Amino acid sequence: MPELLDEAISWLKIPSISAGARDEAALREAAEWAAQRVRAAGGTCELVDTAGGAPLVVGELRAASEDAPTVMIYGHYDVQDPGDLGAWTSPPFEPTIRDGRLYARGATDDKGNFLPLLHVACAMAAAGELGVHVRVLIEGAEETGSDDVGEWVLQDPRGADAVIVFDSGMIDADTPALTLATRGMVMAHIVVRTGTAPAHSGMYGGAALNAFHALHRALAAVLPGPDGRLPEPLRAGVIPPSQLEIDSWATLPDGAGELAQVGARPADPAAVAEFYLRTTAEPSLDVHRIAGGQARTIVVPEAEADLSVRIVGGQRSDEIARNLEGLLRDALPSGAELTFSAERAEASSFDPELPALVAARRALERACGRPPALVRNGGTLPILAAFAERGIPAIVSGFSLPDDALHAPDESYRLVAFEQGEKAARALYEELAALR
Repeated sequence: MPELLDEAISWLKIPSISAGARDEAALREAAEWAAQRVRAAGGTCELVDTAGGAPLVVGELRAASEDAPTVMIYGHYDVQDPGDLGAWTSPPFEPTIRDGRLYARGATDDKGNFLPLLHVACAMAAAGELGVHVRVLIEGAEETGSDDVGEWVLQDPRGADAVIVFDSGMIDADTPALTLATRGMVMAHIVVRTGTAPAHSGMYGGAALNAFHALHRALAAVLPGPDGRLPEPLRAGVIPPSQLEIDSWATLPDGAGELAQVGARPADPAAVAEFYLRTTAEPSLDVHRIAGGQARTIVVPEAEADLSVRIVGGQRSDEIARNLEGLLRDALPSGAELTFSAERAEASSFDPELPALVAARRALERACGRPPALVRNGGTLPILAAFAERGIPAIVSGFSLPDDALHAPDESYRLVAFEQGEKAARALYEELAALR
């Protein structure tokens, strides 16, 4: 591992900030750093400019056999702004080892987490041991939310037999995780109008239509029912999780504890028992903001709200957006007008019985000594939706833990996590070589 650790320190010294105090020169330097590693191992690599400014690193390391399967590896070299430098024990771009950890911005997100995939592929290629063609794809805009890389994946004519993504974490220090799905999202902004000017509530209240009243009627039509489920139009296309996944959830932390640690309370009596189903495998709706009116005696003529629907595998954001708008409009009283707009992102879902994912489960168990927990991520990762649309099975894993302080001061990565990542990368390349 010493060589891998030296490489990590070298890469982490580059202040490749994309979100916050953006450093264009450092972003390109970090991209070139990765490209040079591929070239030094005998591969080809280029920097591909993007609309967002940070180049994609696109390279290839070839196996000895031309008919070997092609495995893509994806990660990102951009990092978050370190924030208040006084909150760091050691400077964020002077990597420092303390108590079995490497401290630096990007140590866990995502340079340190991803690097074993690149390091092992280069080492195996240089030694003539690579049994798969490895396509390298590293972006520099993940922290800004740009989807330049997703567009590149959708337009790339070559594709791959599988993609490995090390940008997530473990269940605990000994148990790896394999993420099988992420939720998409419809983020909606609505405005309800019921008049052209505020009316005096003493003179017109009870006769004049109030925008808040109309808005609340509309929202009531889309909220979950007593069983926690959304109305059927917002469940269109849902593919339920496999029994293999459901069984794996029994190994995960208790739902009551997961809610308590963020200061939340269960939505209903069944929410704790159904925690993982509801947060990862079922669509959900949340109202984020309601605004309008004034603290005086008026009949409010206009009110607005922001809400989102998290969608799951099998659902399409355009259909759910249409259904959401339809439910809201149908519930409005006569005389109320609705303006609706929405931003959308697709969900992703990968069958755990796909050959690539079966091979990944074997590889992670070889590396860690325990079979991986099969989990879903309730958040939204557009790049995975792009892989799913292209039919490229995604092996989403990683070795970070909550106390790595991702995005916070004193971000770090355990030295043992580098070892776990190195073992897992080698095992994955060896297991995936049998795909063809």
